[in-house]
Amino acid sequence: MGCAGSTPAMGEENTKKLRKPKPWKHTQPINCTQLKQMRDEFWDTAPHYGGQKEIWDALRAAAEADQTLAQAIVDSAGIIISNADMTLCYDERGAKYELPKYVLSEPTNLIRDS
Repeated sequence: MGCAGSTPAMGEENTKKLRKPKPWKHTQPINCTQLKQMRDEFWDTAPHYGGQKEIWDALRAAAEADQTLAQAIVDSAGIIISNADMTLCYDERGAKYELPKYVLSEPTNLIRDS
């Protein structure tokens, strides 16, 4: 569905190549354990806000993979990348998926656990 002419031409669905998110800073320094907890909470609750569980699972796998594998995952799942850093994506049905930067990269003020 959608507006006439809004459908990408064959083979152009995912023309945006993924890139790492720009460096970012959390409001206060956090450690690796706190970051992992924030990520786990997001991934546990994200499917409840809409979209397909399979797409959320693919997005999580892509977020946790290296860039080459992440690109292959989103391409094979039919995920449309709106922002190259994966903060905004859509599935083939037009459902919107917003990912916070903390699930995609580490903050610049991360406290490394000893």
